[in-house]
Amino acid sequence: MNPASRMVYYAEVWEMVRQIPVGRVATYGQIASLLYPPEGITPQAYKAFSPRWVGGAMAACPDDVPWQRVINSQGKISLRRGEGQTNQRELLEAEGVIFDERERVDLSRFRWSGPENK
Repeated sequence: MNPASRMVYYAEVWEMVRQIPVGRVATYGQIASLLYPPEGITPQAYKAFSPRWVGGAMAACPDDVPWQRVINSQGKISLRRGEGQTNQRELLEAEGVIFDERERVDLSRFRWSGPENK
């Protein structure tokens, strides 16, 4: 993905993540599935790599993006640079998200259903 397409895609990711309400989470793959592939990327390539691209966008997100609300498809926190796993968990727990004994979020209970206008 070229730098211009990457920045457009990142902006779309951030706008989608801003819509996740307090007390809800979404997965990297879920966010990716709500967006169109970037210009020049085939649907097959997008499907294969898009959760990682969402992860890249989240690692570079501005301060007003609720990054803590994006977790992996197992309902777990993925380690990220800078912000620790404990910090993300604390932020989510402060929003009312509950972790089980395996440090997982029950996605059937806390997963965001997506934007209402989709």
